Amino acid sequence: MNIALVTGASRGIGRAIALTLAGNGYHILINYQSNTAAAEDTLAAICAAGGSGELLPFDVSDTQACEQAITGWQNAHPDLYIDVLVNNAGIRRDELLFWMKPDQFESVLRTNLFSFYNVTRHVLTPMVSHKHGRIISIASLSGLTGLPGQCNYAAAKGGLIAATKALAKEVGKRRVTVNAVAPGFILTEMVDGMNEAELKKTIPLNRFGTAEEVAAVVAFLASEGAAYITGECISVNGGLYT
Repeated sequence: MNIALVTGASRGIGRAIALTLAGNGYHILINYQSNTAAAEDTLAAICAAGGSGELLPFDVSDTQACEQAITGWQNAHPDLYIDVLVNNAGIRRDELLFWMKPDQFESVLRTNLFSFYNVTRHVLTPMVSHKHGRIISIASLSGLTGLPGQCNYAAAKGGLIAATKALAKEVGKRRVTVNAVAPGFILTEMVDGMNEAELKKTIPLNRFGTAEEVAAVVAFLASEGAAYITGECISVNGGLYT
């Protein structure tokens, strides 16, 4: 059985990734923090399409909670291992730096960047020992270019891209690939409050993207067809930034 852990899989891009990977034959570990109803809905959709999965709730920003949940699952399934990890969970707390509170900065870094450390290190050893693994992190256009009001978010996503490149060099010889995907403006709750009509004028394809379009890139990076791609950050932004 091939196992994929998708963090923040109850909604938005994470849900689309979970559904897509399940359709490709992966048993999905659906991570979420508190919205059990949404996570159960994701699981129901996977099962209805003929796939399989289970819920694995924990807070990706909590180092101890990550260790307990992931090692607990591993101990309960000694004959299996997580061969695909998608670090997707993330939050935005936008504000100009003039007025940004310390907790606004720290909470975004903990959820979007510290989680890379909290989650990834617990799946690495089995991947390395099996000489096969895929680690895919969802970054952002903001981490590549910076956007006003997002010093916290840009710092976290930019750090995530840098960590991806460093880890790729650490584990490449063990046939573990590490890549990032940087979405632009995608039609999910993360763009609530943004002026879509004005922003899409700046995008060459003249529209926002869909979660399924991001999921398709993640699915490719998880596949054997992407075995020679590592240390990359692939943009999915309609040509907004190249």
